[in-house]
Amino acid sequence: MSFWDGLDPKYRVIFCDVWGVVHDGVHLYPGAAERLRGWRADGRQVILVTNAPRTVDSVEAQLQRIGLPRDCWDGIATSGEAGIAALVELGAPVGFIGNPADRHVLEGRGIEIAEIGFSDLACTGIDGVRTHAEDYRAELQTCLKAGVTLHCLNPDRIVIRGGVEEDCAGAIADLYEAMGGQVEWYGKPHAHIYEHALHLAGDPPTDTVLAVGDSLRTDVLGAARMGFDTVFVAGGIHRGETIPPSFAEENGLGDWRPVAIVDGLA
Repeated sequence: MSFWDGLDPKYRVIFCDVWGVVHDGVHLYPGAAERLRGWRADGRQVILVTNAPRTVDSVEAQLQRIGLPRDCWDGIATSGEAGIAALVELGAPVGFIGNPADRHVLEGRGIEIAEIGFSDLACTGIDGVRTHAEDYRAELQTCLKAGVTLHCLNPDRIVIRGGVEEDCAGAIADLYEAMGGQVEWYGKPHAHIYEHALHLAGDPPTDTVLAVGDSLRTDVLGAARMGFDTVFVAGGIHRGETIPPSFAEENGLGDWRPVAIVDGLA
């Protein structure tokens, strides 16, 4: 009997990460769809909470392509929606680092992309040609000299795509901060995305929420800061690593610890 089979009935809402827990960017993980459906069949709400730098519609389309049925979730909260709202509020053209599909999404929401002369830069991840954060140093140096603010629409540092590790927007933003640049962050581990997810779930009490994720720096840290009970999925990006004994102390979490460490949703 696994931890999931005896899940406490007090958890009425599941905040579940997507990439690294439900799929690897190419394929669904075994048992993931069945687990999500099972939670809903038990009367629990499933809110997918993702650092995808895209709109909810775009994430739903991706999940459909990968093969996750629509009856596996009740709502989706994305870092992209939070970042897009902030970029729209700027009311000015912005620079862009990311792939063509993400650029199309931003432009579809009325955000004008500029090649030069911008004060703010939207970063959704690698562009598909330059695969490492360091590949962007020269471009970031130019932005730094101009006093550009980088808006990171995906705080994840790495992701596993089809079994291959690649850098994410968070790694580029980390580099820019290390160079002395100003960064605005959207998504986990920051509070806004969780507040949005809580609202989607009808603003339930904190102690009825269980957060599930595979990234220590985003999923686990963010949920712990919000006071949610948390399950760490060790079979995702950390590939079998455990939570360091110093994790809670180093992040100011007191005596926090996860309610469980599992390999996956199966």
